[in-house]
Amino acid sequence: MTKKILCFIACFISLSISAYCQKNEHLALTPPMGWNSWNTFSSEINEQLIKDMADKLVASGMKNAGYEYIVIDDCWLSHERDSIGNLQADPIKFPSGMKAVGDYIHSKGLKFGMYNCAGTMTCAGYPGTHGYEYQDALSYAKWGVDYLKYDWCYTDGINAKEAYTTMSKALTATGRPIVFSICEWGTSMPWKWAAPVAHLWRTTGDISCSWVEKKMSENFIPLGITKIIDIEANLREYAGPGHWNDPDMLEVGNGLSFNEDKTHFTMWAMLAAPLIAGNDLRKMSKQTLDILTNSNVIAIDQDSLGIQALHYMVKDSVEIWVKPLVGGNWAFCFFNRSEQKQKINFDFASHIINDTFSHRILNTNILKYKIYDLWERKEIGYTNKMLKYDIPSHSVLLLKLSPNKFTE
Repeated sequence: MTKKILCFIACFISLSISAYCQKNEHLALTPPMGWNSWNTFSSEINEQLIKDMADKLVASGMKNAGYEYIVIDDCWLSHERDSIGNLQADPIKFPSGMKAVGDYIHSKGLKFGMYNCAGTMTCAGYPGTHGYEYQDALSYAKWGVDYLKYDWCYTDGINAKEAYTTMSKALTATGRPIVFSICEWGTSMPWKWAAPVAHLWRTTGDISCSWVEKKMSENFIPLGITKIIDIEANLREYAGPGHWNDPDMLEVGNGLSFNEDKTHFTMWAMLAAPLIAGNDLRKMSKQTLDILTNSNVIAIDQDSLGIQALHYMVKDSVEIWVKPLVGGNWAFCFFNRSEQKQKINFDFASHIINDTFSHRILNTNILKYKIYDLWERKEIGYTNKMLKYDIPSHSVLLLKLSPNKFTE
């Protein structure tokens, strides 16, 4: 009897003793990177669109930059399961079926992501997975799925921790390595319980393509970029390799200003967040592509320590965030939230930053650090001199500090 079958049987016999059948611990050791259909296309998806996005992810250079998952969000399903209860793809949108779509994505050297929901229906009203967890997990494995985004609509009376734990065990029981993404909006504080269950968990409601909240309807007010950043600031202790806070997908290229796009991408990197693009890859400008593929900023996000940035201080509407990196390096971000340009005059020697979470201390009186501007891609001096800079409204200065022996 194969290991896959044994694990599958064990999970059915006793969920309480199936620690072996919880999440695959070897996945998502850095925040996942990819593309998702929802932010731009919502329900208007089909087989050709997904193939086009896979093609463009490769041709644009995004794959080489680290983006690997193509995730099909809600509305890929038929409204009914088949005669034996299996999920079915919408025959008009996806006439070749989901395995064929997954095979195409894999043929491009990419990984295949899908969506479903812990409730009785998905958020758009298609069949949910409640009561079908093991059956659906086997379908995903059969189709070659590498990533599952699992939502939280139509869940009255369902316990979040139990529901997500069941699905986690079902995925692992298939024997296929599948990244498990909880999309529960932070309602039950998954950061406190989901590390053994999932590889990432949403910490907030849905993001919007706006700097601040904009009411979409009477009952739906998606969050602006700044609100999400504020929420994430308090959750850094819960993030790390294999278990990430997820502030939702990127809106870069969907209508923010250039400075706001740059800030959005920068802060997601500082927060060690998944980088899941949500724009139309076929129509993106060079400016958008340059932001999404900035290797310096991506390296901050993908740093193997996996430590989320510390919100250190605020002065004159400029926030300072610091993120420990491998090799004794630091990412140092000045974030101007105001509506006006702000001048900074920062004396590194006056700030000894003791990060008790990472057990790291930044003290430039002991070590001199070389300063590299990650957006301008150039060295701009050392920390033994005053840093002077003008930061535009809604923009950032993102630096990497690299240690050198202090010499005068």
